[in-house]
Amino acid sequence: MAARRRGRRSARGRVRSSGPVTVELVGMDELRQKLQELGPNVKLACFRALKDSAAAVVDHTKTAVRKDTGNLQESVKARFRNNELRAEIGWWDQDDGYAVFHELGTRRFSAKPALGPALEAERNKIGERIAAEIRRELS
Repeated sequence: MAARRRGRRSARGRVRSSGPVTVELVGMDELRQKLQELGPNVKLACFRALKDSAAAVVDHTKTAVRKDTGNLQESVKARFRNNELRAEIGWWDQDDGYAVFHELGTRRFSAKPALGPALEAERNKIGERIAAEIRRELS
């Protein structure tokens, strides 16, 4: 699995985005297919691990995001899709559209990414979380 930021590159090579900050995890479709073959109890264990990882990303993002008004700190959330092992983490309100400028920077102020580093910090832990939950479910 690899994480990629979506957006367009500017002349300086920086990633520019016109919408909310999103991250795409590559390889999740294959993982979902393999997990569907294992049964509902294992899927439930994986969902618990996913919720724990998403909560860790949200918490890490809250501590790292700029806190001028506290809005971005309070409004970062994880959302889950029914019956899918998928979490989306970010800012979903229209009032939070400026989060992309804090994450990627502008000409006027430098980037202070919070979501990207939080995802990177959790990327190496999610496998351990899944393994622990599956062991717990199967024992």
